[in-house]
Amino acid sequence: MTQTREEFEARLRQIGAERYHDKHPFHHLLHGGGCTPDQVRAWVINRYYYQHSIPMKDAAFMSRVESPDLRRAWRSRIEDHDGTDTNPGGIKRWLKLAEAVGLDPDYVASTEGVMPATKFAVDAYVRFVRDKTLLEAVAASLTELFAPKIHADRIQGLLKNYDFADDSSLSYFQNRLKEAPKDVAFGLKWVLDHADTQEKQDMAANALIFKTDVLWSQLDALHSAYVEPGRIPPGAWQPGQGMANAKAA
Repeated sequence: MTQTREEFEARLRQIGAERYHDKHPFHHLLHGGGCTPDQVRAWVINRYYYQHSIPMKDAAFMSRVESPDLRRAWRSRIEDHDGTDTNPGGIKRWLKLAEAVGLDPDYVASTEGVMPATKFAVDAYVRFVRDKTLLEAVAASLTELFAPKIHADRIQGLLKNYDFADDSSLSYFQNRLKEAPKDVAFGLKWVLDHADTQEKQDMAANALIFKTDVLWSQLDALHSAYVEPGRIPPGAWQPGQGMANAKAA
């Protein structure tokens, strides 16, 4: 039975309440000051792969959109990450964080030390957006509904617990608090407008579940590799690699 607009929005929000990665043990460690410097560095390196893939995901989406209005509305997402003449963009802001935690930004940008599981999860998301229906692609982006809280908690936790944290190093998260609301409002309205049958509502809900699984699986891999000793997979970043002082030397 097709849900009302209000019922369906509540269903989407419940998915976040149950499945969003703010509940993952690694984030509790990170925000609570329980991560070692190397665990923070591993998170920065692997999360960068997600950050740098987002504009490619959005470009893949836009390549399939015939509506100029939808392309125009979506285009700002690429600019938010890649930057413009007046905005350095989220990718550069993330590399500022990498530098602040002692990593060589060029090493992080190379994605050389990213874990295989991270690549598999993020690449699966890019393929999902490229290959699935436009409704499913937009619905998968609705994890942004739940992002402002995790960004606010992260800013507060990092500032409280880590010496590297300041306005410059945390500018990515501070900026997303301003950028994300417009994306959330547009994406949610688009999904609610277009998911007008039970089948479409189920497709959209399952797409959002898929995206929460992508985010959760990245943290599962990170926790397994860098919190549990002796679990770093072959080819992934090893503590001491890619450090900024090594480049200077």
